[in-house]
Amino acid sequence: MTEAEDRKPQSDEARSAFRPPSGVGTPVDGESSTTSEFEIPQGLAVPRNTGTESETTSEFAVPEGLDAPTGAPAETEGSAFSMPSTYHAWSPAAFTPASGFPAVNLTDVPWQDRMRAMLRMPVADRPAPEPSQKHDDETGPAVPRVLDLTLRIGELLLAGGEGAEDVEAAMFAVCRSYGLDRCEPNVTFTLLSISHQPSLVEDPVTASRTVRRRGTDYTRLAAVFHLVDDLSDPDTHISLEEAYRRLAEIRRNRHPYPTWVLTAASGLLAGAASVLVGGGLTVFVAAMLGSMLGDRLAWLCAGRGLPEFYQFAVAAMPPAAMGILLTLIHVDVKASAVITGGLFALLPGRALVAGVQDGLTGFYITAAARLLEVMYFFVSIVAGVLVVLYFGVQLGAELNPDAQLGTGDEPLVQIGASMLLSLAFAILLQQERSTVLAVTLNGGVAWSVYGAMHLVGGISPVASTAAAAGLVGLFGQLMSRYRFASALPYTTAAIGPLLPGSATYFGLLAIAQSGVDRGLVYLSTAVALAMAIAIGVNLGGEISRLFLRVPGAASAAGRRAAKRTRGF
Repeated sequence: MTEAEDRKPQSDEARSAFRPPSGVGTPVDGESSTTSEFEIPQGLAVPRNTGTESETTSEFAVPEGLDAPTGAPAETEGSAFSMPSTYHAWSPAAFTPASGFPAVNLTDVPWQDRMRAMLRMPVADRPAPEPSQKHDDETGPAVPRVLDLTLRIGELLLAGGEGAEDVEAAMFAVCRSYGLDRCEPNVTFTLLSISHQPSLVEDPVTASRTVRRRGTDYTRLAAVFHLVDDLSDPDTHISLEEAYRRLAEIRRNRHPYPTWVLTAASGLLAGAASVLVGGGLTVFVAAMLGSMLGDRLAWLCAGRGLPEFYQFAVAAMPPAAMGILLTLIHVDVKASAVITGGLFALLPGRALVAGVQDGLTGFYITAAARLLEVMYFFVSIVAGVLVVLYFGVQLGAELNPDAQLGTGDEPLVQIGASMLLSLAFAILLQQERSTVLAVTLNGGVAWSVYGAMHLVGGISPVASTAAAAGLVGLFGQLMSRYRFASALPYTTAAIGPLLPGSATYFGLLAIAQSGVDRGLVYLSTAVALAMAIAIGVNLGGEISRLFLRVPGAASAAGRRAAKRTRGF
């Protein structure tokens, strides 16, 4: 090696990565300059244990004689998403406290409110079921049979016009009465389904049933509610076979009123409605005859298998024809009152209230289907009346779409007519005889409130209708809670005097005389009145549930259990 090569500096790669730190001497000549990375540097003496204890220490332990620095660590650069050091926010505990959440006490609440509250709760927060029915076998009845019974009960309720939330509550009550937990009923306009999952590791059992026929029979509806109430009562023990037997009896029961009574009730309803809009005795008789003839024609079409759309169109023609006839023969009566009375007997108030109620409670698919059904019925009525009005105008009938119908100057007569209308409506709905008197009085109260607010106080007809319908819903809900039954028999017939028959008629008459703009204004008013009725009835029921003090639901836990999600 030359002298120049000796003076040449070594590259960085040639230097050892294990150089001793500063202050530590270099190794002596003759020894290797490369040391182990785990060797203790020279000058740092670490005493070794010589006793019998194990010399193995934790790999995270600080060696004796080596003091770790105690200074504060250097401040690192903070994130733009980190909270400021001066900000203190309260956040709930991420885990369930050791004491657990307070239990929801729903044992003394009526079964409608109890089941509705549990349906609005998450599945994991629902209290465990306490079967109210005793079984000979410890395992209880077969799950598919309980689900089948539940679907059959729900089918009768939905076919009778009950709201989707009340149908789900009844189905949930039947399942829990037989000890089935983790059940999820689902109700749409034509399909019922229910799913039961015994545990998180077992496969769910699902059953469904299609509702193909609908019929208005509130007596049958009340009987089904009575059966569900007995199943939910822990003091009344009903076996599965007994429940099937009672359900079969409910299906076989005949309607409480014969056909001729229903036809006469249809005529009385139209006659009473014509008196409400200012008609006299002649108008009452003419509207009654026209409505009875339309009812018989609708029965004839139903017997021939025609859809309900054509049945409503045919039923709307005779009352309109009767009014046109009185105008052509120059009888000094209000022909428009005759036609309006006939429309009162056909307007689908029951389906409208049920549809709006489903929408307000979150069942949007069912609500859309019900409201679409109402629209089809309304279009059929419009078609039937427009055909007759068009021919009447061509024949020279003098009908004025700008003439406003009065309400008469005798309040007692108007109240009596409203009560008669509610009575006839209750008979058409096949209500129990024990509920007819209550709903008749409720209809009189509704018309009294409407008359006092609109006719005397001069308040808007929409606001007056909503207030009267709200009172009807409040009374109906209180009566249903008192008798543990459905609220429909106490509310549907009572809203009969509030239905927008006159606005519908004047809208159709204006359209028949080429006054489309005026006709749309009247029809918009009719829609607003119908919505006010439906929303008022639902709001009255919700107010009764909100302020009525119920045992077990007065605590914060009970109120929290009844809350629903906001939807955003």
